Amino acid sequence: MSISRRHMLAATALFGLSTLAACSKGEEAGSGDIVVSFSDLSQPFFVAMRRDLEDEAQKLGVKVQVLDGQNNSSKQVSDLEAARIQGIGAVIIAPTDSKALSSTTDALAGEGVIVVSVDRSIGGGKHPVPHFGADNVAGGRAMADWVVRTYPKGAKVVVITNDPGSSSSIERVKGVHEGLAAGGAAYQIVAEQTGNSKRDQALSVTQNVLTSMGGAHPDAILCLNDDMAMGALEAIRGAGFTSKQIAVLGFDAIPEALGRIKAGDMAATVEQNPGEQIRTALRAVVEHLKNNAPIASNSLTPVLITRDNLTEASRIAEMK
Repeated sequence: MSISRRHMLAATALFGLSTLAACSKGEEAGSGDIVVSFSDLSQPFFVAMRRDLEDEAQKLGVKVQVLDGQNNSSKQVSDLEAARIQGIGAVIIAPTDSKALSSTTDALAGEGVIVVSVDRSIGGGKHPVPHFGADNVAGGRAMADWVVRTYPKGAKVVVITNDPGSSSSIERVKGVHEGLAAGGAAYQIVAEQTGNSKRDQALSVTQNVLTSMGGAHPDAILCLNDDMAMGALEAIRGAGFTSKQIAVLGFDAIPEALGRIKAGDMAATVEQNPGEQIRTALRAVVEHLKNNAPIASNSLTPVLITRDNLTEASRIAEMK
């Protein structure tokens, strides 16, 4: 790519910084836009993240366009390719699959477009992508550590994973496995299946697991997002079990989960502060476009939220 082309892209990106908007659905990106591609805006976690993104964009006085990958890597790739052709200035991506977008991000970076990831990292490409997110391995380990502390003599555990192929799922599973292994052989994973981050799918997975156990039950169900935890809770209640018999843990600290924790229905959730993730990413991108400041990855430390520290949850004010 020519130097003049790079300068043109930088100039158009800077021009876009003077415009304030959150582009409506169907509006095409322009050469000065910052495009934000979320993996799936049907998930409460990303709905909240979008709200914080648009608030931060307004504070910074920049224009952002939001794209919904609809949990489909092919759609996310085609959306970003279309945006690339339109000559955008920067892209913030929460990828559906951590490796499926590497060729696309390489093409974007090769044309001088600023590319960063949020929540889920992007790997496998020629151009390293700065990442803004929580330490998901630490989050998974925090869930496992809670199990070990709560059941000192051992426990039977079910793990319901989120989106296959996403770095968040891979890393959270890694943390869970490491934490339970550190507790010893008495901590057994009796089932591990994906719920694809969906409430209804986690409900079905939990129902099937409970049926397969023939009247017995696990001690804990670790759901790698809160929407799936809601489905697991429904299945447990439907099967006639209580929260004292089966502890349910989630991930994301959404208001509904916080309410369930306060009521004693749910044991814990992991706070990873989606608002801080996206705000930090957007500020770094804008600072780079304005002042050519280097962009460095930023990792947030997750916090396990229980009834004892509910006030530490970033969305506690939204709890009903």
